Amino acid sequence: QVQLVESGGGLVQPGGSLRLSCAASGSWFRAYAMDWYRQAPGKERELVAAISRLDTTNYADSVKGRFTISRDNAKNTVYLQMNSLKPEDTAVYYCHQIAGDYWGQGTQVTVSS
Repeated sequence: QVQLVESGGGLVQPGGSLRLSCAASGSWFRAYAMDWYRQAPGKERELVAAISRLDTTNYADSVKGRFTISRDNAKNTVYLQMNSLKPEDTAVYYCHQIAGDYWGQGTQVTVSS
């Protein structure tokens, strides 16, 4: 059974940084692409960043140059480093395994002074 558990969310001031982690169950992790989505109140869920099994990355235009997605296959974990955070980054962030369409429970990120 695929399980994805996010952590690292919280309250941060504008301009601050957070690192989200998503711990995945099982040895399948290294073989699959992963991504991060977010959903702000009243808005649709949107793709933030993706990473292939070969570490190719893609980003939404709104986060390019500020966010970095990475993975550690030895730890079955995918990360999202978020720098220069803005109030509009406030959302619930979800980890997602693309092939099987598996989702984590989400972690809240709030950017506010």
